[in-house]
Amino acid sequence: MARILIAANSIWNIRNFRSGLIRALVDRGHDVVTVAPGPQGVELDEMPIRHRPCSIDRSGTNLLREIKSLRGLARIVREERPHLFLSFTIKPNIYGSLVCRFLKVPAIPNVSGLGTTFLGGSAFRCAVLMLYRIAFARAGTVFFQNPDDRDLFVSQKIVRPCQAVVLPGSGVDLSHFVPDVLPRDLSFLMIGRLLRDKGVYEFVEAARKLKARLPDATFSILGEIDPQNPTAIPEHQIEQWTAQGVIEYAGSAHDVRPFIRRSSAIVLPSYREGLPRTLLEGAAMGRPLIGTDVPGCRQLVRDGSTGFLCRAADADSLAAAMERFAAMPYVQRARMGERARAMAEEEFDEGLVIGIYLDAAERLTSEAPDHARKPGR
Repeated sequence: MARILIAANSIWNIRNFRSGLIRALVDRGHDVVTVAPGPQGVELDEMPIRHRPCSIDRSGTNLLREIKSLRGLARIVREERPHLFLSFTIKPNIYGSLVCRFLKVPAIPNVSGLGTTFLGGSAFRCAVLMLYRIAFARAGTVFFQNPDDRDLFVSQKIVRPCQAVVLPGSGVDLSHFVPDVLPRDLSFLMIGRLLRDKGVYEFVEAARKLKARLPDATFSILGEIDPQNPTAIPEHQIEQWTAQGVIEYAGSAHDVRPFIRRSSAIVLPSYREGLPRTLLEGAAMGRPLIGTDVPGCRQLVRDGSTGFLCRAADADSLAAAMERFAAMPYVQRARMGERARAMAEEEFDEGLVIGIYLDAAERLTSEAPDHARKPGR
């Protein structure tokens, strides 16, 4: 039995995106410990795992707080003495890889997205690139969720080609997200955090443009308001849009399936993604996809096959793609949804991702020294 630490910037991320992996590791007999902000007694689907709270501010840039986060993570790794450290999201990837490099613990970071840092040039971006370069220098494997991110990290000499492995995203549980009959009514649903970089403003502006031409269509947004993020959409702005009747705001939900089931297309006008889980879940439920022609989205939205692509940060282009979908006969829309489901089955089954992780875990834990012990707290 090996002790495996799984770290992310929120327990929500682990619960929603890593439960299948955790369950598979537990079934193999491994001792799994999750590391993320959250209370000590947090439970994940009643699985026999422990949770270690760790203070990680997703968007913070205060140097003293970041040093405190790094030291806190180092303390947890020293106490747990894991055979393997798996990390997701930016700060756990960087801080965890730095700590594991110093403590000689095998680590596999997963670059599931690049965040707003990579959308523009700045001194901060240069600093993040340098930290990535130092942190990933000794990593045997670095997982990426799309080839564009992989190629960027290789071109910037953050990783070597032999380190970089592209996964089919986080995969999707095809037995949980099952296809359903496509509604005949036009209902466009955007799922995601309410951030500028997700394309929220473009979605609202496109809905405003289409209201007159598609009077029976509905335009809905499902996702949490994230006031701590510097690109967050203010709550009063959401209230104004709903009061004007431009969109319907559905709040946030632990289970997105009922909302996907009622939609006729899933929309994500994001500026950049790793591999968007919202589009993948929509595809698994047989829904056509409308997304931007950017890394991550273009891996799922095959123009004219599983959905329609549009230009990023361009409300007119998004409106044209949505109107193009609306002009299709119902039978063609339904076939587009069927092709999306087939794509999910053939290329993005969660089992494929879990299998890759299990193979890596077996290889690295068998090579690691038998140093794990019961934590002495």
